[in-house]
Amino acid sequence: MFKFVLAVLGYYLFRYPGAILGFFVGSAVDSFSQKNNGPKGVFSDMTRQRVTPADFEINLLSLCSIVIKADGKVSQTEMDYVRQYFVQTYGKAKANAIFRTFNEINKNREISAQRVCAFLNQRTRYEVRLQLLHFLFGIAQADGVVSSSEINKIQEIAGYLKISYRDLESIKAMFIKSADTAYKILEIEKTATADQIKKAYRTMAKKYHPDRVNTENEAIKKGAEEKFKEVQKAYETIQKERGL
Repeated sequence: MFKFVLAVLGYYLFRYPGAILGFFVGSAVDSFSQKNNGPKGVFSDMTRQRVTPADFEINLLSLCSIVIKADGKVSQTEMDYVRQYFVQTYGKAKANAIFRTFNEINKNREISAQRVCAFLNQRTRYEVRLQLLHFLFGIAQADGVVSSSEINKIQEIAGYLKISYRDLESIKAMFIKSADTAYKILEIEKTATADQIKKAYRTMAKKYHPDRVNTENEAIKKGAEEKFKEVQKAYETIQKERGL
């Protein structure tokens, strides 16, 4: 029954290709044998008290669906990335409830990224929105290729979330490599001096240090650790390039 409900969800979101998405999401949720009471969501325990976890999770799923269909096709690996996250993070029962509620809310209207982000802006801290942006890039990269349409859509979402350009470029550089990736991650120019590089490293290391994430949630810790490692790697790369 739940597979059918999610298939209907997919129909309204993506028309016929989305029905496949709904079916597979339902299949994945039904197939996982998690405890009914899973851990808190990766972002929910970092939000302000005015937003309930359920509100946040529904809006998070809305943004996930927007990114998944950004390139006009439904990627199996991107679907796996999202559905495994929800089941493993929230538990099977809660994931079921989230998808059912999502279907009921969105079945008769188009999802608006701007409206979703406006809701989140009023109720979440900036640090939470940075974590959310990192998660969306993870979805786009799940199939091995971050398309230009996915980048454009995530950049649009970042604008709605009021993420600064430098922070956007820093997180994007963690997923899309280029000749100046290390500098982008540290939010500095290639002409930066040795002192400026050290200062930037300290600033970014402090910003993304796992110790700043005061939570028992393993998903949050993992996300913080991944970004922190990227900052360390960027600094080491620049040091090596300059022979420092």
